[in-house]
Amino acid sequence: MQQAAAILLACTAAFGVSALLVRASIAYAHRRGMLDHPGRRRSHAQPTPRGGGLGLVVGLLLGALPALRCLPGSVPPASVAALAAAVLMVAAIGWRDDHRPLAVLPRLAVHAFAALMAAAAVLWNVPQAPDAAPGARWLWLLAALPFAAWSINLHNFMDGIDGLLGLQAAFVGAGVAVLAYCRADPALTGAGLVTTAASLGFLLFNRPPARIFMGDVGSGALGLWLAALIGMTAARYPDLLWAGLILVSAFAVDATLTLLDRIARGRAWYTAHREHLYQWLVRSGRTHAQADRRYAAWNLLAVAPAAAAAAAFPRGAAAVCIGFYGLSGLAWMIGKRACIGRVRRREQHGLA
Repeated sequence: MQQAAAILLACTAAFGVSALLVRASIAYAHRRGMLDHPGRRRSHAQPTPRGGGLGLVVGLLLGALPALRCLPGSVPPASVAALAAAVLMVAAIGWRDDHRPLAVLPRLAVHAFAALMAAAAVLWNVPQAPDAAPGARWLWLLAALPFAAWSINLHNFMDGIDGLLGLQAAFVGAGVAVLAYCRADPALTGAGLVTTAASLGFLLFNRPPARIFMGDVGSGALGLWLAALIGMTAARYPDLLWAGLILVSAFAVDATLTLLDRIARGRAWYTAHREHLYQWLVRSGRTHAQADRRYAAWNLLAVAPAAAAAAAFPRGAAAVCIGFYGLSGLAWMIGKRACIGRVRRREQHGLA
């Protein structure tokens, strides 16, 4: 009962702080001229403040770090400190970029270093098995580093319409909480639920029509945090790696396949564009709310059952994960072609 009360308190604090700071960020952004204006490569129709992710990050860390440190199954203080520092580094470079755009290389350098810190914080707090191969931890680090770095950037890419990233973070946080609860791990359960609570506080002002956007301060930091949550879960319970990867599949598939498609077609893949599936949905005439509902429905009706199956049947979890990513890729291709066809028909009738 005390653990439940502590988790409830952490979630309440995360939600409240997130909502209050996001609300304050609206006035701050207007004063500083931090507005995203409509454009050919953007999906909104009116100038909108950015930088609201600051409130989400502060609320998230305020609730999640004590949960990770103080609840049963706690994470060592050095790992908590390193993880917090990594998330704050990404948030800080994003906050700077929200005020005045930075060159790509400095941002990527900070992202890479923060990803390294987060991956090390996750892996080095787990006791190594006696029969582990020499250097196994370093091999895991080589795999975790690109995963964390890509998570930072793909969540930035996927933050392009009202509400979408906040809903995804709330879903992944809740999914991690359920997985951890089933393993009687209060620390990870609390961290997952706090992630959901802080995201809901942000969504009060970001749901369609958004009063403020997350901005780079929030999207990158949130991407790193979600990667760390999946990493901590998998580090403690290796059989849950596949379920964790399934939880983030909606964004991972859209961002990765879109990037590969642009590279294959010789596009300048590093420039802003509107070719993600969620952007095609909006371009084809769907509202932001309708696009959000489609992603939420996919998460609830497809992703959640697949993750549950992977968690329930560890021996077949890898096959479930690989098969589900294949299915997701097929759904992405079918959905994108349907949207492009709809856009072309609208153009023929003068509606686009």
